[in-house]
Order: sequence, then C-alpha cells, then structure tokens
Amino acid sequence: MPLLVMKFGGTSVADLARIENAAKKVQAEVERGYDVIVIVSAMSGKTNELVGWVETTSKLYDAREYDAVVASGENVTAGLMALRLQEMGIPARSWQGWQVPINTTSAHSSARFVSIPRDHLDAKFAEGFKVAVVAGFQGVSPEGRITTLGRGGSDTTAVAFAAAFGAERCDIYTDVDGVYTTDPRISPKARKLPKIAFEEMLELASLGAKVLQTRSVELAMRYKVRLRVLSSFEDTDETSGTLVCDEDEIMESKVVSGVAYSRDEAKMTLLKVEDRPGVAAAIFGSLADAGVNVDMIVQNISEQDDPADKRAHTDMTFSLPTNQVDRARKAIDEAAAAGKFVFTSVVTDTDVAKVSVVGIGMRSQVGVAARMFAALAAENVNIKVITTSEIKISVLIDRKYMELAVQALHDTFELEKA
Repeated sequence: MPLLVMKFGGTSVADLARIENAAKKVQAEVERGYDVIVIVSAMSGKTNELVGWVETTSKLYDAREYDAVVASGENVTAGLMALRLQEMGIPARSWQGWQVPINTTSAHSSARFVSIPRDHLDAKFAEGFKVAVVAGFQGVSPEGRITTLGRGGSDTTAVAFAAAFGAERCDIYTDVDGVYTTDPRISPKARKLPKIAFEEMLELASLGAKVLQTRSVELAMRYKVRLRVLSSFEDTDETSGTLVCDEDEIMESKVVSGVAYSRDEAKMTLLKVEDRPGVAAAIFGSLADAGVNVDMIVQNISEQDDPADKRAHTDMTFSLPTNQVDRARKAIDEAAAAGKFVFTSVVTDTDVAKVSVVGIGMRSQVGVAARMFAALAAENVNIKVITTSEIKISVLIDRKYMELAVQALHDTFELEKA
C-alpha cells in the first residue's frame, strides 16, 4: 500500500472535537487506499502547562525528568486519536517514541534523530492495521531514557518518519491553509503559494515565518520529502495547501517568492576592537559558548581618534534576538576580562527589526537589491545592516517601520500576482 504521513499540531488536536475532526481527515486518506502514519502534538497549551509544573517543582530541574514530564502531553493525544479511529472502524494503534523506537541522541530537550527502525510498524501494517498514531516530539536515548526534540519537534518527527518509510508525501496540518507570500495580518494582499522550493521555505522559516519548524525543512530538503501545509479547519483535497518540494517541480519561479520579518531583533556594536587575526573567532566563539544566536555580522574600520595610536581598529556589529542581549553582554565582558580581545565600548539597539526578501529566482536575476533598497528609500526607511545570500536579502531597520517595509516590498515585487 502507498504510505502517507499526516501531522496534526496542537491547535488541530486541542480538544476531543478537534481530535475527531482530525480523525476524519485520516479516515479520508485510508479510504483513498493509503496506509497512514499519524504524528500528533500535545493538545494546545498542554506543553506550556507541563513546563510550568516542572519549573514550579524544581528551579534547577534534572533535564531527564523534564523530558519525562513534558513528553507526556503527546502520549495522551496519541492514545485518544487511536481510540477515535478505532470507534470509526479503522484498525489503529498508538505508539510512544520508545516503542517504535525513535532512537535519538542523549541531549535532553534538544535531542537529534539517530535512527527509526521500520520493523515494528511494518509488522503492524502487514497484520492489517491501517493507521499508526505516533507521539511526536519525543524519542529514546541510548541509555533508555525519554528524550524530547525541542519546541516544534513534532514537525521534525513527521518528516523523519516520511524519510524513513519512503512516504509518498508528508502532510502538515496546522491552523493556516498554506504558506503565504507574507503575513496576511500585515499585508492584506498576501497570496497563498501553491508551491515553494525547499530552499525558499528554509530561508523563510529561519527568518521568522512560523508555518514550519526550521529543522523539519532542513530534513525534508536533505531527504527530498515532499511536504504539504494544510489547514485542519477546512475541507481539503489533493490540490489544497502549499506543497514544499524540490526546485525541479516548480516550472517557473518568481524572482521573489516571499517577504519575511522578525520583530524581536537587537543590534550590538563593539567599538574599536583591535584588528588582528583571531579577534572575530574570539568574539563569536565566546558568544556561541554562551548560547547566543548571532545572525547578521558587519565589520567596519574604526575612526582613528588618536593620531599617535598606529594600531588598526575595527567596529564589529551583529544582530541577535532581543531576549539574548544580557547574555551576550555578559559573555563579551567576561571574554574581554580574560584578555581574549580588547574594545572600548558596546552600543546596543533593542528597537530594530529584520525584514527579508527570499526567492530562488534571484540566482538568475540582477537588480533585486537595487529594487529593494529603492522601495525602502521611497518610504524613508533607513537601513542599518545588510546581509545577502544567493536567494535572500535581509536588512535591519527601526522596528517602527517594519510593517511599512513589509507592505512596500510586497508591493514592489508584485507578490499578490500569481
């Protein structure tokens, strides 16, 4: 039998009525002739509740026990989904991560997949079962302990199963009906994309689009797993949603496919850093060791204030999430105190946003940056930092102009047109 993987997020299984609704979508695929692996998240809000219980019980909690508690939300949903399917006359069985087993590393709360053996589930399908309901987000370590994959890990679980079982497709059911050219709440002209390339989706996910978890897209791109993003709350057919696929499946790509944004950005500049080999490694190594997620990086030659000082100096600017500013400042101060590098001062701006245009069509089209910068200039939006890649241009701007910038770029590249 052909195989599908179907993943239902927390809002899609938030209560018994929604679990029944999801089960009907599974039933429709079984009736089309598929065997189905269903990956479920915990009911909406349940994981946050479980995390809160752990943090209230133990401020410095054991990560192994944290995973044991937090993974339980998915177990409940998997059991209820299997029961609902059984009541509908569909042979179904639920599986927890350790039962498959989903083998992972021992990095609790941020584990990575090692392997997913097929034997147990294949045997059940051979016995006549039509649906295997698997708890997402979780696995088992080499030591036999429950692990979790980090928030959003059920998307990654679904893609991993699709890759391991050679599924025809992996359908991700969520509370939106596909991937849009930008956030419809910001631009009413936003258009749902029928298809988007893996690379574009990966860039959009990493730049702030919250439709798919970044790791899941990385995995899908590596193993060529065709992903489809669908709404749980609408009637769907084989043309619904957005297909995330290989570039070869897209006949003709627009120059820009989407505009992404990240609101909670900050900019830090280290002034007058001594310009010598190894300084950048010392700065960003210290930040990495502290768990700071650095994104955009720009280096400029410093102004020479003291004519007698013949040493070369540079200013180092980078962006990072707003909630990591204090951690970054502490890491920089400690590294400087240890003599790893020298600087005169740090300037921090916590009122910025990142806006990006993404499109595989940029590879063969010139003038994209010029059009982007002209559009922002026409709206009197000043650019603080610029970074580029083969299919992406990102700028850091004042946060108050973020929505204006997104709308202007969406209009400039005429993304409302198919």
